[in-house]
Amino acid sequence: MNIIIAEFIGTFCLVFAGCGAIVADSLFGGVTHVGIAMTFGLVVMAMIYSVGNISGAHLNPAVTVGFCAARRLPWSAVPRYFAGQFLGGIAAAALLAVIYAGNSTGTLGSTLPVNGVLQAFFMEVVLSFILMFVILNVSTGHKEKGIMAGVAVGGTVALDALFGGPVSGASMNPARSLGPALASGTLEHLWIYMTAPVVGTLLASPWCRIVQGAECCYVPSDATDGSCTTE
Repeated sequence: MNIIIAEFIGTFCLVFAGCGAIVADSLFGGVTHVGIAMTFGLVVMAMIYSVGNISGAHLNPAVTVGFCAARRLPWSAVPRYFAGQFLGGIAAAALLAVIYAGNSTGTLGSTLPVNGVLQAFFMEVVLSFILMFVILNVSTGHKEKGIMAGVAVGGTVALDALFGGPVSGASMNPARSLGPALASGTLEHLWIYMTAPVVGTLLASPWCRIVQGAECCYVPSDATDGSCTTE
């Protein structure tokens, strides 16, 4: 249960802060695209340091799938992670809708293609690949923890958002996209953000193995949870 709660809180904070920055910028200005990208990166960094020791602070169903594909997390753990992540994202978007009920909030920070579906799809694949590649190389087992893991992962989220945001919204995260889409009724292109991030994270695992070799995912003989460790 603590994993579900940790992922719920972490994903809730991610969507509430990140999408909240988008809504605030659209209503009041001043946040800017750079500020939005930094907000997403900073909240991810904060959550890694907050709950990374509990659940690994995946905050992202695509990242959870990526860890499973890398044999660092048993597939049986997926329902617990998904439950916390999707519920957290939906709850955050719902709360934003309540807070800004008297304002014209548009899509509540929903991720949408800017110049075409294929362009957005492939951008999300690449962004998610970059994110997962970094995560696999700085994490221990299935947990994003350590002195610099939060900085590396949060910085990668901000980096991806800086150059990918104007193209696809730089979701990289099905839970981040589902909540605002449901709260605002913006469902037309949701399939892109439910599938492309998963494709990107799945592609990262074999490339991690090519670069790191056996160190990418070493399964100790006494492992009891099905996860791997690089220690």
